[in-house]
Amino acid sequence: MIISPRARATAEAGRWPAAVVGLAALVVAGSALAASAADLYYERTLMAAVDTRCRLFEPAIGAALKSAAAQARGAALRSGVAQDSLVSVERRARSRAASARCDSPDIATAATRVRTAFKGYAQLTRMTWPGDIADWRGDRTVTRLGPLWRLSQASSFGHDRMIFGFGGEDTPGALLAAASFTDGRTPYAARLVMRDPARAGQPYLDGRKAASRGGIPLADRTPPPQATRAFAAEARSTASERLRPAGTKSAILFRFPMRAADALDGLDPREAVAVEFVFAGATGDQVRRAYVEVGDFAAGRAFLQVGSR
Repeated sequence: MIISPRARATAEAGRWPAAVVGLAALVVAGSALAASAADLYYERTLMAAVDTRCRLFEPAIGAALKSAAAQARGAALRSGVAQDSLVSVERRARSRAASARCDSPDIATAATRVRTAFKGYAQLTRMTWPGDIADWRGDRTVTRLGPLWRLSQASSFGHDRMIFGFGGEDTPGALLAAASFTDGRTPYAARLVMRDPARAGQPYLDGRKAASRGGIPLADRTPPPQATRAFAAEARSTASERLRPAGTKSAILFRFPMRAADALDGLDPREAVAVEFVFAGATGDQVRRAYVEVGDFAAGRAFLQVGSR
């Protein structure tokens, strides 16, 4: 199954018809539900936590539920809910789940609703998560024809082009960046630079250029150097045809450690990260930067897990 490329894959448009608002009354008809994004995050986190304890769902449904919870988190942050508030919401949901009886009739009813709501989602093979500026595209098609992009975002920087995300023959694949340089130069290293939560608890969103450029440019969604951390690429190779940016004849492929993906998971969807390509120059290193919108990366990554279980 394929969802429309422009369909908004966020919690606002993907509400499941069972509202988990408390263990005394877990299920409310979807047509009567008027929950905020934070409410949806609570509901989905609660049921995902109950599933972890009670093994309610088959792996595909459980992974789909976690993806939906990540979507709801992103929607809540975009709507202005503070990160600290969402941490509190998650703690409350997990605390409630810890006290739930696995054989409770309410839990059984809610679990049935979840299975019905996510059965179709678990069968999707492709999905798109539109961002403010750039989209994430997910693909968990089964193939034995070589690696392809499993979760990807395309970027142009100057005359150069890049695709960043997860790539591989199987899902979820490795965290990769494939870049093509019009002048034919080859970088000797690459690093993924992002906000360090230990140094900056909130994202840097410089809106001074937003009015004239229709949204905050990705370069203005990254923190200053003193508030960042970097993950160096572990390997470099030539990108295969299906991993090269569209329309390019060659590209360099860099593989990043999976801990970089874990760090990216926890960022605010409104911010951006930078992939820096380092070239040797006559007077020292030269750096070219490509920017990636965080967006619903976490939801896309969870989507890939549905197909790998």
